[in-house]
Amino acid sequence: MAPKRDLSLPLDTVTFRCSPCRHTFDAEPLRVDDAAELEHHPFAYAAACPLCGRETGQAPFHKALVKAWANATGPKTSAGKAAVTKNIEGHPTPEEALRTRFNAMKHGMAAETAQYFPSRPGKYPACSSCDVDHTYCAQQPACVKQTQLFMVHHAAFEQRNPKHLVPIYSSIQASITAIIQQILQTIIADGVKLEHPAWAVTREGDIVIGEYNDFETGKKRTIMEVKAHPLLKPLQEFLSRNNLSLSDMGMTPKAIEQEEQQMGKLQRGEDTQATLSLQDFAAKQAESLAALKQLAERANARKQRDPVLIDYQQQNGDGQ
Repeated sequence: MAPKRDLSLPLDTVTFRCSPCRHTFDAEPLRVDDAAELEHHPFAYAAACPLCGRETGQAPFHKALVKAWANATGPKTSAGKAAVTKNIEGHPTPEEALRTRFNAMKHGMAAETAQYFPSRPGKYPACSSCDVDHTYCAQQPACVKQTQLFMVHHAAFEQRNPKHLVPIYSSIQASITAIIQQILQTIIADGVKLEHPAWAVTREGDIVIGEYNDFETGKKRTIMEVKAHPLLKPLQEFLSRNNLSLSDMGMTPKAIEQEEQQMGKLQRGEDTQATLSLQDFAAKQAESLAALKQLAERANARKQRDPVLIDYQQQNGDGQ
């Protein structure tokens, strides 16, 4: 059991956090002041930020950690330690083992690194909206966000549980839908067809625009080439691969007509086209219930005539 820290003396190394430049660093304090209001550790630390040179204080999370050290409790006697040891019987559970494996992959001795995404703060497109401190990220072996993505996929494949990937792919699907909307807006604004002058390059390297003389008006007109909007093909691919076409959603006229024809009908079997109306089905159900009632009445009558039951009722004073 590790010895408890002596917090009655100043710390040799403290974690500092510079508020102006948001830089976090570990260093030996340049100044240690008395702070009697902090009963658990009556010291306040100060150091110069290596980036901006401003004087900064101890990081809030490190202050909370020091307080946790001071308030930490645990068994001291052999009996107490033995009682605590019994608490781990049956652990880790299967769920805890999976969580431990994930933490080991991310932080422990078996930690893996997203080797395809080295730490390059400000160099990736996602860095502009990333909430991770760039200085902290630069000190890591790989991009923090990409490492998290890397580990979640590893955990999902090792545990064979795709539910871990649902938040990621739901965001991707939302982004794809936003792209489809932007493509549609662009096509509507530009039109489904695009026209541009026909042109060719001569042997001398000159560009010649295709023109002709209109015999009716006598004016020279430019030959125009008409092509479909280039975004129509990507739009079609997006819709088909995400099952967003009208046929996939059952919104075509044929699918709607078939659905209307089948409303109020019950299918007898997969191998026949014959159907049964709801009214006929209700009538057959009523006949079945009536027959069931008759069966129950006959069974009850046979029970009342059972000699064994009659003898039992007489012996127990239940007979009439």
